[in-house]
Amino acid sequence: MNKRREFEEGAIKGSIFAIVALVVLVLVFGSFSIWAYINYLDQKREVDSKIQEAVASAVLQENKKSEAAVEKYKNETTTLFVGPSDYGRLTFEYPKFWSAYQATDVSEGGGATYEAYLNPVIVPPVGDTTKFAVRITIEQKTYDQSVADYQKEVEKGDLKSSTYSDGSHTGTKLEGNFNEDIYGTAVLIKMRDRTLTIRTDGDVFKENFESILKTVKFNE
Repeated sequence: MNKRREFEEGAIKGSIFAIVALVVLVLVFGSFSIWAYINYLDQKREVDSKIQEAVASAVLQENKKSEAAVEKYKNETTTLFVGPSDYGRLTFEYPKFWSAYQATDVSEGGGATYEAYLNPVIVPPVGDTTKFAVRITIEQKTYDQSVADYQKEVEKGDLKSSTYSDGSHTGTKLEGNFNEDIYGTAVLIKMRDRTLTIRTDGDVFKENFESILKTVKFNE
């Protein structure tokens, strides 16, 4: 009996040891599996992050290239504006994606004020409150008379007056409110017994406006 009991006790102890060993192995294996999975997730997040950074960088570079191409296209000044010969044959370069509308039919004569309007893509209907990228007028009046027409607004402070010079032409630069609806910048230049006025409404196209002024030519 004692031997049998000892055998049974030994078998039980062996079983308990095996179970404990199995539990330990399961725990170790489970811990290793959890560690490996966590490590995998960390590496995956790191790889995904690097992929996202690479994709974002590539997209950013493409956007910059696209923006540069659009900006280059927008600022290309390969289109030449040519005014009527009877009004000094005014010429200047302007962005090729702009449209130009010459509102005055000079063939009728009579000393009418020549008017032309330029705007990106489409020139909107001409009106007192309509804003244009650039507007052109050639008045059949002397430079001094044209400048004097703005004297009241200058004295009131609505317009700021300064001397304009581009190396080839001199005149007067006006900045401020030309009426209740339009704030802008204008340059008045003497054209023999006439006055050329080039104006931009607002500040959106001021860079184009200044580029146009650098290319202005007319019969002296």
